Amino acid sequence: MLKEVFWVGSARKAVKSFPEEVRAVFGYAIYLAQLGEKHPRAIPLKGFSGAGVLEVVEDFQTDAYRCVYTIRYGDRVYVLHAFQKKSKRGIATPRLEMDVVESRLREVRRIEEVKG
Repeated sequence: MLKEVFWVGSARKAVKSFPEEVRAVFGYAIYLAQLGEKHPRAIPLKGFSGAGVLEVVEDFQTDAYRCVYTIRYGDRVYVLHAFQKKSKRGIATPRLEMDVVESRLREVRRIEEVKG
């Protein structure tokens, strides 16, 4: 049985704006998460230990794209954020993007509390 996918904030709109090749990678990663599996390039997002927050990075041409989702909640996959990494310095996720992930994860926690 597939887990439900919930897109938080503008994550879906962002993914739809990416090149088709990038969308395909992220779509497959989310599909595997629905099955309870993990994409080979899905790694835990630093700073969220134990929260089940994963990140998939896809390089396309000269750009880097990222999709962040959580599998912490058993029956749902929440896609928290997707963005094109603008910084050319380092591989770390920019603070602004981490703030978005943190905010959306708090939103998911509120949803899950209500769902109870």
